[in-house]
Amino acid sequence: MNGTQDSNATPDPAVIVVGCGPTGLLLAGDLAAAGVPVTLLEKRPHGISNLSRALVLHARTLEQLDARGLADELEAKGRTLDRLRLFARLDVGLDKLPSRYNHLLVLPQYEVERVLERRAVEAGVDFRYESEVTGLTQDADGVTLQVRGPGGESSTRRAAYVVGADGLHSPVRKAIGLPFPGKSAIRSLVLADVKLAEKPASVLTVNAAGDAFAFIAPFADGYYRVIGWNRAHNVPDSEPLDLEEVKEITRLALGRDYGMHDARWMSRFHSDERQAPAYRVGRVFLAGDAAHVHTPAGGQGMNTGLQDAVNLSWKLAATVNGRASEGLLDTYQSERHPIGKAVLRSSGGIVRLAMAKRPWTIAARAVFASFVNAVRPVREKAIGQITGIGYSYPAPKGAHRLTGRRTPDVALKEGRLYEALREGEFVLIAPVGAEYDAGRAVARHWASDRRTTVLVRPDGYVAWAAEEADAGEIRAALGEWGAA
Repeated sequence: MNGTQDSNATPDPAVIVVGCGPTGLLLAGDLAAAGVPVTLLEKRPHGISNLSRALVLHARTLEQLDARGLADELEAKGRTLDRLRLFARLDVGLDKLPSRYNHLLVLPQYEVERVLERRAVEAGVDFRYESEVTGLTQDADGVTLQVRGPGGESSTRRAAYVVGADGLHSPVRKAIGLPFPGKSAIRSLVLADVKLAEKPASVLTVNAAGDAFAFIAPFADGYYRVIGWNRAHNVPDSEPLDLEEVKEITRLALGRDYGMHDARWMSRFHSDERQAPAYRVGRVFLAGDAAHVHTPAGGQGMNTGLQDAVNLSWKLAATVNGRASEGLLDTYQSERHPIGKAVLRSSGGIVRLAMAKRPWTIAARAVFASFVNAVRPVREKAIGQITGIGYSYPAPKGAHRLTGRRTPDVALKEGRLYEALREGEFVLIAPVGAEYDAGRAVARHWASDRRTTVLVRPDGYVAWAAEEADAGEIRAALGEWGAA
């Protein structure tokens, strides 16, 4: 595997990605697949940890992974769930989602990382493990990183652009001088991987009761991940944790501990809510947990980071390959920063409902749950936020109503849209019988008699659309987006 170190000098890559989590792996793999020379730096030795916390892939992320030919493989490794139960009274059905993936997928983060790493290796990413960023400078032409290598030796690496996908304590974010405002939302969460004597009735088991809440989800190897919190036992992360405490929290929240035994790993941690004020400073970008961190409620953290990567990768590739101007890169901030902020609100709202203590806040939680269950527009908005399919990007004034919106996996005369997106290019969907010069875009036709012409971005959002378009309009749209 090309994760081994090479003492020989190598040409400067166009992009250096820092951080080998899911966000960094997807981003680096996308860039390499687009023909962009990319190096991925990771301070850990090579190897994927099974101790990561994320456990859920939502519909929008699965759609994006389908556009890379990976979703079916991941679905085969996990377990699907078509209902999301939060607290005793809030039961959100996912089976009516307007998506091919009308469910959530319960799958540990390390399984996602394995698949993304394999793809990145096959695409030609240059992996450099045991490489820690210690400093950064940038100028008009590129970015220079100071790096501490496996033996402690220092070196420099240079690239046209750098992406920090290096987590909560991001050295890249610190090096460009960005603050990370926010706070710890929950302290003294407990986490354990255990075996259970009794199998839970649901794939995901979650509830809050009194001073405690708990969450249980399965791994494929017979172990279960348990996350819990007890308001009455709020201690530092360094405080030792034993299985009896995990059992007690689970009994308080769920009414039983399912006969937990054989814990292979236990940890105590706290959950922050933070967001960087900018996702771009010059030639340096932030993505994933380096840009925003959320509470685990709703399982949105990893998914939001993967969506950052999907948004940024095609824009960097278009810029590096000379198809787009630098201005395209500014849209990463305008499109992704508001969504990061929205995820902070939604995940924070869920966890505050779970932490409700006073009688009136517990009553408010029950009323809210009943309201979401009963009012369809509210329920659909909540589902759209949690699953990611409800988010759109800003559109210019006067643009077609579809501009900036997520494109579902529509049926085409030539197959499915997300199969066409696997080529990593724009997709031009035209009415049946209409033939246009699609330039670099992949040309497709509606399977129906629809007359709208739509230019779909590589990330599955509408770049441009028109009713009864002519060849000149299409040429102009392709040129504007660097797809002519």
